[in-house]
Amino acid sequence: MTTTWTSERGMIEVSGPDRFEFLQGLTTNDVKKTSHGLVYSAILTPQGKFLFDFFMLSLGGAIVIDIAGNRAEDLMKRLNMYKLRSRVKISEINLPVARGLGVRPPGSMMDPRHEAMGWRVYGNFGYLNDVVDWTRIRVEHCIPETMIELIDGQTYILEAGFERLNGIDFHKGCYVGQEVTARMKHKTSLRKGLKTVEVSGTAPIGTEIKVASRTVGTLLSQSHGKAIAMLRFDRIGNEPLTAGSVQVRLREQGTLSALS
Repeated sequence: MTTTWTSERGMIEVSGPDRFEFLQGLTTNDVKKTSHGLVYSAILTPQGKFLFDFFMLSLGGAIVIDIAGNRAEDLMKRLNMYKLRSRVKISEINLPVARGLGVRPPGSMMDPRHEAMGWRVYGNFGYLNDVVDWTRIRVEHCIPETMIELIDGQTYILEAGFERLNGIDFHKGCYVGQEVTARMKHKTSLRKGLKTVEVSGTAPIGTEIKVASRTVGTLLSQSHGKAIAMLRFDRIGNEPLTAGSVQVRLREQGTLSALS
């Protein structure tokens, strides 16, 4: 069993009789699924753009939100802004979380985004703290990270793969940003999105990916010769792709389209 204590997380508890209805009207996933395990979800702007992503779990008669620590304060403000007359209490709590690979300890829950991301367990547990290269796993399986691939007020979650990551429920009913997301779902195809690519080196996050002088995407998280890229599918042909001095290869159905 390989385990990493995750100290850079914020924990927000939403309690009270209206907790399900309150969160159901804000989040992209069905809050009721927390009765069966960990739920990955997001909150969007009214225009359907990303604001926050997080996990939700039921714990002691409340819903606990597990979010990147540097986003917790802003999420608290957003939740309180929507609170109005809802009978809920919103508070930050101290709840340790560990995540790991391999044999699951008692009380752990699988990361719903992808089985390669292992499990998470909440509370004080004395597991050995081994090193896990989570970025390498994320990049290999094209799993976006807050403030890298997921940009506040810019990213559309379907372009970021939230359907594939089990981060959205199209049958749960209305939530903030739902109409825009539903329209994108029913398009014939998305014009851009995240893909894992192979790279010949490294370049700063945000480096433009180009075909000749035409920009077709952006290079993002990178690890061990691979990267996550936001690509414009309608602008990519068979010409070589570059990001600064780095060559970029597209992976299509398990194969690479070679560059000259």
